[in-house]
Amino acid sequence: MNTLKLMGRICLTLIVVVAAVFVGRHLWHYYMEEPWTRDGRVRADVVDIAPDVTGLVSDVFVKDNQIVHKGDVLFRVDRSRFELALLQAEAALTEAKSTLDLAKSERERNERLGDSASAQTKEKSVATEQQAEAAYMKAMAARDLAKLDLERTDVKTTVNGSVTNLNLQPGDFVTRGAAKVAVVDSDSLRIEAYFEENKLPRIQKGDRALVRILGQKGNLEGHVDSIATGIEDRERTSSSGLLANINPTFSWVRLAQRVPVRIHLDKIPEGTKLISGLTATVDIQPDGN
Repeated sequence: MNTLKLMGRICLTLIVVVAAVFVGRHLWHYYMEEPWTRDGRVRADVVDIAPDVTGLVSDVFVKDNQIVHKGDVLFRVDRSRFELALLQAEAALTEAKSTLDLAKSERERNERLGDSASAQTKEKSVATEQQAEAAYMKAMAARDLAKLDLERTDVKTTVNGSVTNLNLQPGDFVTRGAAKVAVVDSDSLRIEAYFEENKLPRIQKGDRALVRILGQKGNLEGHVDSIATGIEDRERTSSSGLLANINPTFSWVRLAQRVPVRIHLDKIPEGTKLISGLTATVDIQPDGN
């Protein structure tokens, strides 16, 4: 009887040990080799909208966090100065056209006179017409530029998305080329997951990916769009000479570098809030399962 109990205990112990080894091996394989990571982020391109003209802001047509569509007017620069500039350019164009017509008539009159007009007079009339034509073309370009500046007083968004961190008010002075409104491009929303380098051999372009946003229910489906081809080398610094300057390392443990993997989202459950910067867990299915 005691022998049977002893054998039973030994068998139970062996079963527990085998189960522990199996579970431990499975966990080691899952955490150390399987291509998944909790270090993922929702990312999107942020477009800095800058005016193409300089002046005072007369109207702001959007509010913070407002949804906008490509071509929507975000704000307007005061048009008065540019309307006057266009009138001035049109007046200069009319004057140049009149001068050109007069020079053309003079050249044609000298040609009709034939030998009665000297060669010098004819050459001078031709040169005068050419100069008048150049001045006319220059005035036309100035008119078109003034018209373009007037059109550009309406500053429009170039992408679909939402306005973020808006800090613009009527009366603010804006300068050409200086960004004043940021728009998060909703068409560029994606997941960027940072995988350890030892997991990259199991990740291929096109692999199916399951994404879970922290604090939200349901999985997002996507696929691997691309894998980064370079990351920063923190152990190498620039030097004044031509030799490489490598920082010596004395640690016994080597930390695996993390490489960005871009995930294109194919299926997003209804009600999911994709906000750039949110944390995500990404699980790659290498065989598409």
